[in-house]
Amino acid sequence: MARMRVRELNIGCVGGGTGLPSLLGGLKTNPWLTVNAVVTMFDSGGSSGQLRDELGVLPPGDVLKCALALSRNEGEARRVLLSRLPTLEHHDRLAGHTGGNLLLSMMEQYSGDFLAAVDGLRALLGCRGRVWPVTVQPASVCAEYGDGTRTSGEVEVDAGQSRGHQVRRLWLEPEAAIHPAVAEAMRAFDAVIIGPGSFFTSLVPPLLVRGVKEALAEMRGPVILIANLLTEGQGMEGFTAADAARWVSRAIERPVDVIIANSGQPASEVLARYAAEHKHPLQLGQLEDGCEVVEGPFWCTDIARHHRRRLSYAVWSVLSARLLQGGGVPLSAGAVG
Repeated sequence: MARMRVRELNIGCVGGGTGLPSLLGGLKTNPWLTVNAVVTMFDSGGSSGQLRDELGVLPPGDVLKCALALSRNEGEARRVLLSRLPTLEHHDRLAGHTGGNLLLSMMEQYSGDFLAAVDGLRALLGCRGRVWPVTVQPASVCAEYGDGTRTSGEVEVDAGQSRGHQVRRLWLEPEAAIHPAVAEAMRAFDAVIIGPGSFFTSLVPPLLVRGVKEALAEMRGPVILIANLLTEGQGMEGFTAADAARWVSRAIERPVDVIIANSGQPASEVLARYAAEHKHPLQLGQLEDGCEVVEGPFWCTDIARHHRRRLSYAVWSVLSARLLQGGGVPLSAGAVG
């Protein structure tokens, strides 16, 4: 007799930017999921980059957005903590920073421990789930392009490939190591979800942190990749979801078990608007044997963003099939014991 025993699943979601908070916001409403965000820590632009350079703190922006996505009252929290401070007499250096970035940076300086600051923010917001910075060691994303040129910094790497430079190699400088508490948490995940988000600056960098692949080697559940909706500039011309899976597999030294991909497209005028920016629908490409594909129309508006509820239901369908059938025994083809 076939049997499925429902239980609470402990899930890790890896990435940053705008994609990870959107995924978290959809998953947090599922009562059968304990959601963890493992967040990239290499932002070099905007308020986060300025605070990193001026105060010597870790860039807080991606962690803040993930905490807001998991908060009890996301809408109100976003309105308050994502508001930017106006220019004030004698306080010009504070102008332009979000209240949340300043709060998290102040909590880090007060406690001397970024992990403690993140936990404090989580308690303050009543988050349903944990937010883990993948590392607390400062580092920058570096890239080598197809023509042999190199650049450093998240903003610069992104700008280079948008201009037409194809990323050939990616690394962190200096090398950063995973925090032991984060490694312990990752080993206990029932599954890991990577994406969506800027591929070379939000998704791959946290996978390059020393200790991440070792922690994932002990994680027995499936690795799930959520394919982006679009390529990201001229440097990603011809890039496919299969290429993304190969990059991820090389970084973590284990296969991607499932790709969740979009099959829906908006009106032609919307596609034309993105095409003018050299952004085109991401094709599936030639996948490795054993990689399962779950497709659905996740692009439902004129803005290129996954539909939160549809994506969360698709993720749950994969998790329930892989982890709950047969009494809760993981069924991942890429499991490592």
